[in-house]
Amino acid sequence: MKAVLARQFAPLEQLVLADVPERHAGPGEVVIAVKACGVNFLDGLMVQGKYQTKPPLPFSPGAEVAGVVHETGSGVSGLTVGTRVLAFTGFGGYAQEVCVQASRVFALPQQMDFVTAAAFPITYATSHHALKDRARLRSGETLLVLGAAGGVGLTAIEIGKIMGARVIACASSDEKLALCREYGADAVINYASADLREQVRELTGGKGVDVVYDPVGGAYAEPAVRSLGFDGRYLVIGFASGDIPRIPLNLLLLKVASLVGVFWGAFAKAQPERSAANLSELFDWYAHGRLQPHVSATFPLSDYGKALDTVMNRRVKGKVVLVVD
Repeated sequence: MKAVLARQFAPLEQLVLADVPERHAGPGEVVIAVKACGVNFLDGLMVQGKYQTKPPLPFSPGAEVAGVVHETGSGVSGLTVGTRVLAFTGFGGYAQEVCVQASRVFALPQQMDFVTAAAFPITYATSHHALKDRARLRSGETLLVLGAAGGVGLTAIEIGKIMGARVIACASSDEKLALCREYGADAVINYASADLREQVRELTGGKGVDVVYDPVGGAYAEPAVRSLGFDGRYLVIGFASGDIPRIPLNLLLLKVASLVGVFWGAFAKAQPERSAANLSELFDWYAHGRLQPHVSATFPLSDYGKALDTVMNRRVKGKVVLVVD
Protein backbone atom coordinates (compact mmCIF):
# COMPACT_ATOMS: atom_id res chain seq x y z
CA MET A 1 0.00 0.00 0.00
CA LYS A 2 0.99 3.66 -0.36
CA ALA A 3 1.81 6.02 2.50
CA VAL A 4 3.46 9.40 2.94
CA LEU A 5 6.59 8.88 5.04
CA ALA A 6 8.75 11.07 7.22
CA ARG A 7 12.02 9.15 7.56
CA GLN A 8 13.51 11.82 9.81
CA PHE A 9 12.37 15.04 11.48
CA ALA A 10 13.09 17.44 8.65
CA PRO A 11 11.58 20.10 6.35
CA LEU A 12 8.32 19.12 4.68
CA GLU A 13 10.04 18.82 1.31
CA GLN A 14 11.71 15.62 2.51
CA LEU A 15 8.42 13.74 2.85
CA VAL A 16 8.03 10.92 0.31
CA LEU A 17 5.16 8.81 -1.00
CA ALA A 18 6.34 5.21 -0.68
CA ASP A 19 5.23 1.59 -0.72
CA VAL A 20 4.87 0.17 2.79
CA PRO A 21 3.61 -3.15 4.21
CA GLU A 22 -0.13 -3.59 4.71
CA ARG A 23 -1.40 -2.97 8.22
CA HIS A 24 -2.73 -5.74 10.49
CA ALA A 25 -4.82 -5.32 13.63
CA GLY A 26 -3.46 -6.40 17.00
CA PRO A 27 -5.55 -6.91 20.14
CA GLY A 28 -7.93 -3.98 20.66
CA GLU A 29 -7.02 -2.46 17.29
CA VAL A 30 -8.82 -1.69 14.05
CA VAL A 31 -7.39 -1.35 10.54
CA ILE A 32 -9.19 1.31 8.51
CA ALA A 33 -9.15 1.55 4.73
CA VAL A 34 -8.69 5.31 4.54
CA LYS A 35 -11.00 7.26 2.25
CA ALA A 36 -10.12 10.77 3.45
CA CYS A 37 -7.69 12.38 5.88
CA GLY A 38 -7.81 15.82 7.46
CA VAL A 39 -4.76 18.05 7.01
CA ASN A 40 -3.83 19.98 10.14
CA PHE A 41 -1.20 22.48 11.22
CA LEU A 42 0.04 19.96 13.77
CA ASP A 43 0.92 17.55 10.93
CA GLY A 44 3.53 19.93 9.58
CA LEU A 45 4.91 20.69 13.02
CA MET A 46 5.19 16.96 13.79
CA VAL A 47 7.10 16.23 10.57
CA GLN A 48 9.60 18.95 11.45
CA GLY A 49 10.01 17.70 15.03
CA LYS A 50 8.41 20.87 16.43
CA TYR A 51 5.32 19.28 17.99
CA GLN A 52 5.00 18.02 21.56
CA THR A 53 4.48 14.48 20.22
CA LYS A 54 7.38 12.87 18.33
CA PRO A 55 6.36 9.53 16.77
CA PRO A 56 8.95 6.79 16.21
CA LEU A 57 10.59 7.09 12.80
CA PRO A 58 9.64 6.48 10.08
CA PHE A 59 6.02 7.60 10.37
CA SER A 60 3.18 9.04 8.33
CA PRO A 61 1.56 12.33 9.40
CA GLY A 62 -2.21 12.55 9.57
CA ALA A 63 -4.10 12.87 12.83
CA GLU A 64 -7.70 12.23 11.71
CA VAL A 65 -9.18 9.93 9.09
CA ALA A 66 -12.46 8.64 7.74
CA GLY A 67 -12.92 5.34 5.98
CA VAL A 68 -14.16 1.77 6.27
CA VAL A 69 -13.19 -0.86 8.82
CA HIS A 70 -10.95 -3.37 6.99
CA GLU A 71 -9.90 -5.62 9.87
CA THR A 72 -10.51 -5.91 13.61
CA GLY A 73 -8.28 -7.40 16.27
CA SER A 74 -9.23 -9.60 19.20
CA GLY A 75 -11.31 -7.97 21.91
CA VAL A 76 -12.89 -5.37 19.60
CA SER A 77 -16.66 -5.04 19.90
CA GLY A 78 -19.16 -2.72 18.28
CA LEU A 79 -17.12 -2.32 15.10
CA THR A 80 -17.28 -4.77 12.20
CA VAL A 81 -15.64 -5.04 8.80
CA GLY A 82 -17.35 -2.64 6.41
CA THR A 83 -18.48 -0.12 9.06
CA ARG A 84 -18.06 3.52 7.98
CA VAL A 85 -15.98 5.28 10.64
CA LEU A 86 -13.90 8.25 11.62
CA ALA A 87 -10.89 8.04 13.89
CA PHE A 88 -8.44 10.20 15.78
CA THR A 89 -5.13 8.60 14.86
CA GLY A 90 -2.63 11.15 16.16
CA PHE A 91 -0.40 10.26 13.21
CA GLY A 92 -0.42 7.69 10.40
CA GLY A 93 -3.38 8.99 8.39
CA TYR A 94 -1.64 10.02 5.16
CA ALA A 95 -1.90 6.44 3.89
CA GLN A 96 -4.23 3.98 2.23
CA GLU A 97 -4.56 2.08 5.51
CA VAL A 98 -4.06 2.96 9.16
CA CYS A 99 -4.10 0.86 12.33
CA VAL A 100 -5.61 2.54 15.39
CA GLN A 101 -6.88 1.67 18.86
CA ALA A 102 -10.59 0.81 18.71
CA SER A 103 -11.32 3.32 21.50
CA ARG A 104 -10.43 6.10 19.04
CA VAL A 105 -12.75 4.85 16.29
CA PHE A 106 -16.40 5.96 15.95
CA ALA A 107 -19.14 4.91 13.57
CA LEU A 108 -20.24 7.73 11.26
CA PRO A 109 -23.67 9.32 11.35
CA GLN A 110 -25.57 8.02 8.33
CA GLN A 111 -25.68 11.39 6.56
CA MET A 112 -21.97 12.23 7.03
CA ASP A 113 -19.73 11.66 3.99
CA PHE A 114 -16.04 10.73 4.24
CA VAL A 115 -14.61 14.16 3.38
CA THR A 116 -16.80 15.87 5.97
CA ALA A 117 -15.93 13.20 8.54
CA ALA A 118 -12.18 13.63 7.97
CA ALA A 119 -12.57 17.34 8.71
CA PHE A 120 -14.59 16.77 11.86
CA PRO A 121 -12.76 15.23 14.86
CA ILE A 122 -9.90 17.57 15.75
CA THR A 123 -11.48 20.95 15.06
CA TYR A 124 -14.91 20.30 16.55
CA ALA A 125 -13.68 18.20 19.47
CA THR A 126 -11.04 20.81 20.33
CA SER A 127 -13.49 23.71 20.32
CA HIS A 128 -16.18 21.76 22.15
CA HIS A 129 -13.74 20.69 24.89
CA ALA A 130 -12.29 24.20 25.07
CA LEU A 131 -15.58 26.05 25.43
CA LYS A 132 -17.56 23.49 27.44
CA ASP A 133 -14.98 21.86 29.72
CA ARG A 134 -12.18 24.39 29.99
CA ALA A 135 -13.85 27.81 29.69
CA ARG A 136 -17.26 26.73 31.00
CA LEU A 137 -18.77 29.24 28.61
CA ARG A 138 -22.16 30.47 29.76
CA SER A 139 -25.12 31.76 27.79
CA GLY A 140 -24.99 35.53 27.47
CA GLU A 141 -21.20 35.75 27.74
CA THR A 142 -19.01 37.29 25.06
CA LEU A 143 -16.51 35.10 23.20
CA LEU A 144 -13.60 36.56 21.21
CA VAL A 145 -12.22 34.16 18.56
CA LEU A 146 -8.81 34.82 17.01
CA GLY A 147 -7.95 33.18 13.68
CA ALA A 148 -11.69 32.81 13.31
CA ALA A 149 -11.76 31.76 9.65
CA GLY A 150 -9.42 28.82 10.21
CA GLY A 151 -10.35 25.22 10.90
CA VAL A 152 -10.81 25.50 14.66
CA GLY A 153 -11.88 29.13 14.51
CA LEU A 154 -15.04 28.47 12.52
CA THR A 155 -16.00 25.62 14.83
CA ALA A 156 -15.52 27.89 17.84
CA ILE A 157 -17.95 30.38 16.30
CA GLU A 158 -20.56 27.67 15.67
CA ILE A 159 -20.26 26.06 19.09
CA GLY A 160 -20.11 29.41 20.86
CA LYS A 161 -23.41 30.39 19.25
CA ILE A 162 -25.01 27.03 20.14
CA MET A 163 -23.95 27.65 23.76
CA GLY A 164 -25.63 31.07 23.72
CA ALA A 165 -22.60 33.37 23.55
CA ARG A 166 -22.18 36.62 21.70
CA VAL A 167 -19.28 35.92 19.32
CA ILE A 168 -16.73 38.45 18.07
CA ALA A 169 -14.66 36.97 15.22
CA CYS A 170 -11.17 38.21 14.37
CA ALA A 171 -9.32 37.49 11.13
CA SER A 172 -6.80 39.07 8.78
CA SER A 173 -8.98 39.91 5.77
CA ASP A 174 -12.48 41.09 4.96
CA GLU A 175 -13.00 37.96 2.83
CA LYS A 176 -12.29 35.73 5.83
CA LEU A 177 -14.54 37.85 8.05
CA ALA A 178 -17.41 37.48 5.56
CA LEU A 179 -17.17 33.72 6.05
CA CYS A 180 -17.20 34.22 9.83
CA ARG A 181 -20.43 36.19 9.46
CA GLU A 182 -21.92 33.27 7.51
CA TYR A 183 -21.04 30.98 10.39
CA GLY A 184 -22.86 33.14 12.92
CA ALA A 185 -20.41 35.76 14.22
CA ASP A 186 -22.25 38.70 15.79
CA ALA A 187 -19.40 41.15 15.19
CA VAL A 188 -16.06 41.03 13.36
CA ILE A 189 -12.63 42.65 13.64
CA ASN A 190 -9.98 42.81 10.93
CA TYR A 191 -6.92 42.78 13.15
CA ALA A 192 -4.61 43.39 10.20
CA SER A 193 -6.06 46.86 9.66
CA ALA A 194 -7.62 47.83 13.01
CA ASP A 195 -6.49 48.08 16.63
CA LEU A 196 -7.73 44.87 18.23
CA ARG A 197 -7.95 46.16 21.78
CA GLU A 198 -9.70 49.40 20.79
CA GLN A 199 -12.22 47.53 18.63
CA VAL A 200 -13.03 45.14 21.49
CA ARG A 201 -13.46 48.07 23.86
CA GLU A 202 -15.98 49.67 21.47
CA LEU A 203 -17.88 46.44 20.84
CA THR A 204 -18.20 45.63 24.55
CA GLY A 205 -18.82 49.11 25.87
CA GLY A 206 -15.53 48.97 27.77
CA LYS A 207 -16.49 45.82 29.68
CA GLY A 208 -14.17 43.44 27.82
CA VAL A 209 -14.83 39.86 26.78
CA ASP A 210 -15.49 36.84 28.97
CA VAL A 211 -13.54 34.28 26.95
CA VAL A 212 -10.73 34.51 24.40
CA TYR A 213 -10.19 31.54 22.06
CA ASP A 214 -6.66 31.76 20.65
CA PRO A 215 -5.24 29.22 18.18
CA VAL A 216 -2.81 31.81 16.76
CA GLY A 217 -0.50 33.15 19.48
CA GLY A 218 2.00 35.76 18.36
CA ALA A 219 1.48 39.51 18.38
CA TYR A 220 -2.28 39.47 19.03
CA ALA A 221 -2.08 37.46 22.24
CA GLU A 222 -1.25 40.26 24.66
CA PRO A 223 -3.85 42.71 23.26
CA ALA A 224 -6.40 39.90 23.56
CA VAL A 225 -5.44 39.26 27.20
CA ARG A 226 -5.76 42.98 27.87
CA SER A 227 -9.25 42.78 26.34
CA LEU A 228 -10.49 40.31 28.98
CA GLY A 229 -13.09 41.49 31.43
CA PHE A 230 -13.39 40.56 35.11
CA ASP A 231 -13.13 36.80 35.66
CA GLY A 232 -12.20 36.33 31.99
CA ARG A 233 -10.73 33.09 30.63
CA TYR A 234 -8.03 33.00 27.98
CA LEU A 235 -7.92 29.69 26.11
CA VAL A 236 -4.51 28.65 24.76
CA ILE A 237 -5.37 26.50 21.72
CA GLY A 238 -2.19 26.67 19.62
CA PHE A 239 0.40 28.82 17.90
CA ALA A 240 -0.40 28.97 14.18
CA SER A 241 1.60 32.19 13.92
CA GLY A 242 4.74 30.25 14.80
CA ASP A 243 5.39 32.50 17.79
CA ILE A 244 4.71 31.42 21.39
CA PRO A 245 3.83 34.66 23.21
CA ARG A 246 5.10 35.78 26.62
CA ILE A 247 2.20 37.10 28.66
CA PRO A 248 2.73 39.58 31.54
CA LEU A 249 1.19 37.61 34.40
CA ASN A 250 0.29 40.76 36.32
CA LEU A 251 -2.52 41.26 33.77
CA LEU A 252 -4.20 38.09 35.00
CA LEU A 253 -3.89 39.23 38.60
CA LEU A 254 -5.36 42.67 37.93
CA LYS A 255 -8.27 41.29 35.89
CA VAL A 256 -8.89 38.30 38.19
CA ALA A 257 -8.55 36.30 34.97
CA SER A 258 -7.42 32.79 34.07
CA LEU A 259 -4.97 31.48 31.50
CA VAL A 260 -6.30 28.05 30.47
CA GLY A 261 -4.47 25.42 28.43
CA VAL A 262 -6.43 23.29 25.95
CA PHE A 263 -5.01 20.01 24.60
CA TRP A 264 -7.89 17.88 23.40
CA GLY A 265 -5.67 14.91 22.49
CA ALA A 266 -4.43 14.60 26.06
CA PHE A 267 -7.99 14.95 27.38
CA ALA A 268 -9.28 12.24 25.04
CA LYS A 269 -6.52 9.88 26.17
CA ALA A 270 -6.94 10.60 29.88
CA GLN A 271 -10.75 10.65 29.92
CA PRO A 272 -11.98 8.61 26.94
CA GLU A 273 -15.54 8.23 28.23
CA ARG A 274 -16.04 11.99 28.63
CA SER A 275 -14.44 12.58 25.25
CA ALA A 276 -16.75 10.03 23.61
CA ALA A 277 -19.78 11.69 25.24
CA ASN A 278 -18.66 15.05 23.86
CA LEU A 279 -18.27 13.60 20.37
CA SER A 280 -21.74 12.07 20.64
CA GLU A 281 -23.16 15.51 21.40
CA LEU A 282 -21.33 16.93 18.38
CA PHE A 283 -22.74 14.16 16.17
CA ASP A 284 -26.22 15.01 17.43
CA TRP A 285 -25.74 18.69 16.63
CA TYR A 286 -24.50 17.74 13.16
CA ALA A 287 -27.47 15.42 12.57
CA HIS A 288 -29.82 18.29 13.43
CA GLY A 289 -28.10 20.67 11.02
CA ARG A 290 -26.52 22.86 13.70
CA LEU A 291 -22.94 22.27 12.53
CA GLN A 292 -21.71 22.82 8.98
CA PRO A 293 -18.07 21.70 8.53
CA HIS A 294 -16.33 23.94 6.00
CA VAL A 295 -13.91 22.13 3.68
CA SER A 296 -12.34 24.73 1.41
CA ALA A 297 -10.09 22.37 -0.60
CA THR A 298 -9.45 18.69 -1.27
CA PHE A 299 -6.32 17.11 -2.73
CA PRO A 300 -5.44 13.57 -3.80
CA LEU A 301 -2.97 11.75 -1.55
CA SER A 302 -0.22 12.30 -4.13
CA ASP A 303 -0.61 16.08 -3.68
CA TYR A 304 0.08 15.94 0.06
CA GLY A 305 2.81 18.57 -0.37
CA LYS A 306 0.44 21.15 -1.84
CA ALA A 307 -2.15 20.40 0.84
CA LEU A 308 0.35 20.86 3.67
CA ASP A 309 1.77 24.02 2.11
CA THR A 310 -1.72 25.54 1.95
CA VAL A 311 -2.34 24.82 5.64
CA MET A 312 1.11 25.72 6.98
CA ASN A 313 1.08 29.09 5.20
CA ARG A 314 -2.44 29.88 6.45
CA ARG A 315 -3.98 30.22 3.00
CA VAL A 316 -7.02 28.19 3.94
CA LYS A 317 -10.49 28.97 5.22
CA GLY A 318 -11.88 26.09 7.23
CA LYS A 319 -10.31 22.71 6.49
CA VAL A 320 -8.19 20.96 3.86
CA VAL A 321 -8.70 17.22 3.24
CA LEU A 322 -6.70 14.57 1.41
CA VAL A 323 -8.84 12.16 -0.61
CA VAL A 324 -7.41 8.64 -0.74
CA ASP A 325 -8.22 6.20 -3.57
